[in-house]
Amino acid sequence: MRNLSVMQFGGVLGMLLASQGWAGGISVYEAGQESAGLANAGAAVLSSDPSVLMNNPAGLVDVLGTQANLNGSLLLGDIGFNRGAGNQFDGNEGGNILNALPGSSLFVSHQLNERATIGFGMYGTFGLTVKYDDDWAGRYFSQQATILGVSLQPTLAYRVTDNLSFGFGPRLMYAYYRTQAAVNNNVLGSSGLADGQLEYKDSDAGLGINLGLLYQLGERTRLGLAYTSKVKLEFEDRPSFDDISNPLLDTALRGINLEQLSIDMQVPQTVLASISYELSSQWRLLGSVGWQDWSEFGDIGVEVESTLGGTSLSVNRKYKDTWHVSIGAQYQASPQLRWSMGVGYDSSMVDDRDRTADNPTDAAWRFASGINYRLREDLDLHMTYTLVWLGDMSIRQSKASSGNTLAGSYDNSALHILGGGATWRF
Repeated sequence: MRNLSVMQFGGVLGMLLASQGWAGGISVYEAGQESAGLANAGAAVLSSDPSVLMNNPAGLVDVLGTQANLNGSLLLGDIGFNRGAGNQFDGNEGGNILNALPGSSLFVSHQLNERATIGFGMYGTFGLTVKYDDDWAGRYFSQQATILGVSLQPTLAYRVTDNLSFGFGPRLMYAYYRTQAAVNNNVLGSSGLADGQLEYKDSDAGLGINLGLLYQLGERTRLGLAYTSKVKLEFEDRPSFDDISNPLLDTALRGINLEQLSIDMQVPQTVLASISYELSSQWRLLGSVGWQDWSEFGDIGVEVESTLGGTSLSVNRKYKDTWHVSIGAQYQASPQLRWSMGVGYDSSMVDDRDRTADNPTDAAWRFASGINYRLREDLDLHMTYTLVWLGDMSIRQSKASSGNTLAGSYDNSALHILGGGATWRF
């Protein structure tokens, strides 16, 4: 007797085009803004334009007058599965699973007086489409998964004293989720049948808050501390099944309550601490340390297994909290030109033995650089590039009922993120 895994929804695949991202402990901090060229170093202390409100709302007090910041980004992935020893599924290797993904962000700010500044940000919170070839070896785990989102954040920053500032902003997050997988009809004694198809999709909105403190420690040193609360999202939809040609399987699916399936997502709370030091009139050194509560994300996902013994639902992602550290520098080459560079590291939210096909991720190194050019007194232009290096990631994912295993690796995996934009001062 052979077992069936009908579907797997899983894990957040997210990639933030802004402050949070690919669920897997890889946070994509790049929203196209100038600070993207620092690999997140000093993100909670930099306040050169209104985009600081998404990293530390308190930084908005240093953005003078009225300003607008418009950014664009393009993420290019190079992640592909390679079959390994012990693989028990037929099919091809799936191709490059992460194609070009564009993103954009908009931030505006207005200084009310010497103490208070207001602002608004609209930026991508999630944005990832993972797509394998339909007939790849892991098609019964996942063929395609998409999660896209946007955050809307009004912000108020207030200078409490000459050295201490505070900021906060409620964050409305809207997200769309879709997953697709093949259904194996050749179970429960049947053979020679073509695959069926499963699709699940829904959208939802949730509310959180961003808080921040900014402290001037002497003439050369600034400290920043920022917190983002978790945001709860709940997707509810009736799974769609097509081409279920096995009558016993069709009966088993009808026998369980799949009129509405709920998937709860907890976008994790985060803490970020940053420091900057003015080494000279031209050089500024920056650093950041961060924590992200991905362990609360661990119950995301549904796996439905059908055998002659019945049908069951189970899930266990075994995600864990992650840490981030980064260092960087800015060089003011001339009154018009500023150069940024940074190196960062994010720990993995999943152990090698728990990696899954719908969220192939690992610890990541990021190497970033960018330039900002003052074209006019009221207009700055910037461009950034980030390499996110994931390296080699092994996978051994098994079906809960049958024990059949997808085995292999994702070798030399990397993300390339291009960004650019402009800041206007009115």
